[in-house]
Amino acid sequence: MQSIPVYSIDKFNSKTENTIQFQIEPFDIHRNFKVTYPHRHDDFYEILFITQGEGVYTIDMQDYVIKPYTIFFVSPGQIHELVLSEDVQGFIFLFTSSFYHFNKTDPYKLFELPFFYNLAQETPPLYLENEAERQNFIDLFKKAIQENYLKLADNEEVIRALLDLVLIQSKRIYPVHVTEESTNKGRILVKRFKQLIEEKCQENLSVKEYAELLKITSNHLSETVKNITGRTSTDLINDRMIMEIKRLLTHTDLGVSQIAYQLNFADQSYFSKYFKKLTNQTPVEFRKNL
Repeated sequence: MQSIPVYSIDKFNSKTENTIQFQIEPFDIHRNFKVTYPHRHDDFYEILFITQGEGVYTIDMQDYVIKPYTIFFVSPGQIHELVLSEDVQGFIFLFTSSFYHFNKTDPYKLFELPFFYNLAQETPPLYLENEAERQNFIDLFKKAIQENYLKLADNEEVIRALLDLVLIQSKRIYPVHVTEESTNKGRILVKRFKQLIEEKCQENLSVKEYAELLKITSNHLSETVKNITGRTSTDLINDRMIMEIKRLLTHTDLGVSQIAYQLNFADQSYFSKYFKKLTNQTPVEFRKNL
C-alpha cells in the first residue's frame, strides 16, 4: 500500500532554504512546490481562501465544492487533495502552532476553533454569502501579504494579529452545528493527547506516562496518533517542548541550566544535546541569534 506523504511547512517555501513558521501569499493554479496528492501536513495549519474559479477539495475522504468566496481549513494530519480550474485565484495562509501560540497565554486557542481539530468526521468549508464579509477577508489577507513583503519592524507581530482576526471572524460565522452531529474516537483521543501535552509540557512526561493519564496503553496511543496525524506521539511531545524551550530562551533571563531544571531534564548536558538534535543549534546559539 502506498504511504501518504507528510510535508513540513518548509516544503511550501519557494523563496528561501531557511526554516519558516508561516507563509502568506496569493494563490493560483501555478502555485506548485512539487508536492504529491493526497498528502498530510505535520505541525502546520492551512487557510485557503478562494475568490475565483472552481474545483473540488477532498479532505479526509470528504469532497467539498470549490467556488468563489470559499474558505477551507486544514488541520495537521488531515489527508487532502485539490482539483482546480485553470482560472482559480485566492489567498493561502500557512502557519505552525509555534507561530500562532508564541505570545499567547492560553494554550487552547486553536482547539477552541470549530474548524480546527473539530470532533466531527467532516471539516466543511466556510462559504461567504455576504459582500461585506467577502471584502473584509480580502482586506485582511492582502494586508498580511503586504506586511510579509515589506518586512517592516515587528512585521511578524502584525501578521500574527491579522491571522487572529481571520480566525476570529471565521469562528463568528462558521456553521458550528455541522460539526456536532458525529464524532470520531481517534480524533477525540488525539485532541485530548494534545491538550494534555499543553497542560503537562513542563513536567517532561514520556509517551507511557501520557498514555497512563489517558487510561490507555502506549501502543494504542502511538498507533492512533500515527493513523490520524501521520506522525509519532514522540514527535508531538518534542514539538511542544522545543517551543517551550524557545519561549524561555527568548522571553526570560534564565540560564540554560535553570531552564533544563524547570523543564525536568536530568541535567544540562542532556538538555543541550536534546535541543541541538531537534533544532541543529545549541540553546546558547539560539539565544545569541535572536
